[in-house]
Amino acid sequence: MLYPQQNIFRNKLDLSGVWDFQVDPDQMGEQKGWQNGLVDARSIAVPGSWNEQYEGLYNYLGLAWYVKSTYIPQGWRGQRVFLRVGSACYFATVYVNGNKIGSHEGGHLPFAFEITDQIRWETENVIAISVENELKPTRVPSGNMNTPLLPVASFPHTTYDFFPFAGIHRPVVLYSVPQTYIEDVTVVTEIDGADGILKMTVRLSAAVSEQGFLQIKGGDTTVTAKLAFLDGLAEVQLTVANAKFWSDKTPYLYVLTIQTEQDHYALKVGIRTIAVQGGQILLNGQPVQMNGYGRHEDFIASGKGLNLPLLVKDYQLMRWTGANSYRTSHYPYSEEEMQLADREGFLIIDEIPAVSLQFEDDENIAVRQRMCLQQIDELIARDKNHPSVVMWCVANEPMTPRLNLTASDALNDPAVVKGKDFLDKLMRRVRELDPTRLVTFATLGGTPTSWVEHCDVVCMNRYWGWYILGGELDKALVSLEQELDAVWETWHKPIIMTEFGADTLAGMHGHPNVMWTEEYQAEYIRGHLMVAAQKDYIAGMQVWNFADFASVQSIMRVGGINMKGVFTRGRTPKMAAHVLREFWAK
Repeated sequence: MLYPQQNIFRNKLDLSGVWDFQVDPDQMGEQKGWQNGLVDARSIAVPGSWNEQYEGLYNYLGLAWYVKSTYIPQGWRGQRVFLRVGSACYFATVYVNGNKIGSHEGGHLPFAFEITDQIRWETENVIAISVENELKPTRVPSGNMNTPLLPVASFPHTTYDFFPFAGIHRPVVLYSVPQTYIEDVTVVTEIDGADGILKMTVRLSAAVSEQGFLQIKGGDTTVTAKLAFLDGLAEVQLTVANAKFWSDKTPYLYVLTIQTEQDHYALKVGIRTIAVQGGQILLNGQPVQMNGYGRHEDFIASGKGLNLPLLVKDYQLMRWTGANSYRTSHYPYSEEEMQLADREGFLIIDEIPAVSLQFEDDENIAVRQRMCLQQIDELIARDKNHPSVVMWCVANEPMTPRLNLTASDALNDPAVVKGKDFLDKLMRRVRELDPTRLVTFATLGGTPTSWVEHCDVVCMNRYWGWYILGGELDKALVSLEQELDAVWETWHKPIIMTEFGADTLAGMHGHPNVMWTEEYQAEYIRGHLMVAAQKDYIAGMQVWNFADFASVQSIMRVGGINMKGVFTRGRTPKMAAHVLREFWAK
């Protein structure tokens, strides 16, 4: 999971660009030899979703093929060569020069296969990747279930309120490493007074014993230590005196360099701690408010494809409103985005794609749980060294067939018991892999109370004044306050409102303020922030959503767009964005 990099021992070649592309609705491509090249190809951009690049592919989620030919530099001879895909939704198979190399299930996370033995050094190599994003009840997130998300007919038939973009969404990279290379690095930081403590584990690709060294450098500070690998594993602890700590206000990054006999790897690390105490989240021992947004990787034409100028623009806009945090709703975002969060000082709730989990069928539950555990393993392996990531989120709005069960009914409801067992297992896995960060999931109104027992922070998605008591903001805010107080009295844990918002058609105004007008959204958000300001146990407010985004087609989604953004899909601010700036950017 280490991010590929170029240095004196390693090489990388980014294959992003325009590829050959062909849909395969009958799934006959492999039989027809498409892994060797496409005969009726059209152009497709990688990274990028295919749905918005061609009108006729908007609702196509079946099998499709990507093919690109490339030379591999002669200087890579003697090294091990890998092909790495940053994200392919949902199931992908990789071929090199006609040979099937391997498959990966689950979108939004990277995977890599060694292709050293399949390389042709004297001619071009044919790289083929087949991808499909079929909506199935067994997948995470699920689709084509008997219980759709929206209470009205919608298409595609998802269980989630965002468009199921398909394709290769992040870079495809060829990279080379030495025969024995640095395979994994884990960095854990602590604070002792003015000093920073770094505990590091380095694993090699082979169980060898050799020597190496490690260096931490920042400004005028340089600290080094020897590494002694035993069976391919080395552990070391360093102290940085008078350290500069990483925070949302001062996101200071040190450069960690690891050198072995054959390899070299560098990454940026931040020294910080995260904890909870009473109703507060503590960053470096001090209370911090996690104010910001739920977001989506979504933009015109690129869909969910990596869009670097858009990332920079979005971070600037979030800072303009005074935000310091967001949740990767509802799936892991790109590695490039996590690197930018480290650099810019954003506090991230990092979420796996477990949206709208349901617990109706034992066989489906078992398959989904296997996938959720895989996604947790891959996500933590990828993001464990990012100081920006302060909390893992194992699900968004898991639900039972009946919400708002009474306490006695919940005790006897099979779905409640199955759901708690499922979520508890996910949270245990997170803590086994990373006990240094917080863990949570985002609750829906009516979520069984027992499910949040093992959360460090109670994350609440609530729509008082929109889906409930819509248009009656005075009553809605009273109900919101009553529910917040009740949750606090039950658990005495920090609360973050991870979703609250109102759909708004940009440019629509009203006097009086009625639903769908910019005035109503602004008043709605102002009211929620005023309620939260009176509660010491509120540790953050994250508006749904940062920007309008593509969703399913239904009578609730004008033009197939969820319009709860405080910015339009094209990033023009609505009135609500100015309200947030008024509260957060003081």
